[in-house]
Amino acid sequence: MAPKYKLTYFDFTGLGESIRFLFSYGGIEFIDNRVSRADWVALKPTIPLQQMPLLEFDGKVLHQSVAISRYVGRLVGLAGKNDLEDYEIDAVVDTITDFRLQFLRYRFEANPETKQALKEKLDKETIPLIFGQMDSWVKKNNGYLANARLTWADVYFAALMEMITQAQADLLDNYPNLKAVVKNVLSLPKIKAWVEKRPKDVL
Repeated sequence: MAPKYKLTYFDFTGLGESIRFLFSYGGIEFIDNRVSRADWVALKPTIPLQQMPLLEFDGKVLHQSVAISRYVGRLVGLAGKNDLEDYEIDAVVDTITDFRLQFLRYRFEANPETKQALKEKLDKETIPLIFGQMDSWVKKNNGYLANARLTWADVYFAALMEMITQAQADLLDNYPNLKAVVKNVLSLPKIKAWVEKRPKDVL
């Protein structure tokens, strides 16, 4: 009997959405356990590192969004075929994480002057460096971020960009290859069906 997967995350897209995308892509049923901010207060002290998402099955509790995405990516056939291919995927996802952390630091900075300085660094240094490199990787890999085929790195990136571009719609305008990656992932039939039926974010 196949395991029953339970994914626990907030009632919005965020770091849980790449995992939801991957389960959907693979046609694997999962319990989408969404936690409200009010319920999170009581739940937080009971879970590893007091962080979500969590993936539970067969008595196991997995944590850390990238590690879970990697695990589910392998389940659905989107991991590397050897150690070097896995390295290429991991290097891409680590690069995406570098961007994500700097972007979130800017978004949640309360001091106006510091926020403006962080924004300027993002626009003039971080985004051109990281997205410029990544855009060239897609061109080299026939439209994908790694290994010249669809991997969980593409799905992870698309899920993150779908969320972030709601706050900054023009983020990928200068990076057509990256923009195409997002469009192509969101056009995959099972992911498209998930996006159309999923609950609306509660922010």
